Amino acid sequence: MTNRTDTSPTIFVVDDDSGMRTALQRLFRGAGLDVETYASAQELLDTCDLARPGLLLLDVMMPTMTGLELQAVLLERGVDVPIVFLTASHSVPMAVDAMRRGAVDFLEKPFENAILVERVRQALQRDADKPAASVSRIEFENRRGLLTPREREVMQHVVAGEANKVIARALGTSHRTVEIHRMRVMEKMQAKSLADLVGMALAHSGH
Repeated sequence: MTNRTDTSPTIFVVDDDSGMRTALQRLFRGAGLDVETYASAQELLDTCDLARPGLLLLDVMMPTMTGLELQAVLLERGVDVPIVFLTASHSVPMAVDAMRRGAVDFLEKPFENAILVERVRQALQRDADKPAASVSRIEFENRRGLLTPREREVMQHVVAGEANKVIARALGTSHRTVEIHRMRVMEKMQAKSLADLVGMALAHSGH
């Protein structure tokens, strides 16, 4: 591992897939970031000093202790470290739940390397700039006011982490119609990603 300075943030990667760990280590080192990899949540807890500045990049689904369970342990211990989750599409609802507990972002697999690095850098910057500037309540309501009643319904389901086909069944409409509504919601709410939309909604929902 390359140590630039004592205060350089480190990306702590926790993933049970050795190939993924190797690929992420190569990716972040290539981007000029310090990175450490751990094969399990328990290994991280046993060997890593999380008092150092950095960010946790966690796989949601891992054997023995999941990413969500690790997040809960860290919350109990009062460890304040930004967390970004990597999730398969079927586990998006769990990633949404993680954001309710304080995770800063999540990305669905497969992801583009450049986007992952950008989102990790953004999360590190937001953590460094605490309290982070966010969309104001007024601006959020202004954007939400642009939504049609059906788009608001779709947004509620999307923020809950539901897949398009599930939303289509719940609303009695087609998968394609939900896709169009979802696209319009993202545009009107000026959300760059699903995690961005979820973050805005949670910030102004009393959660």
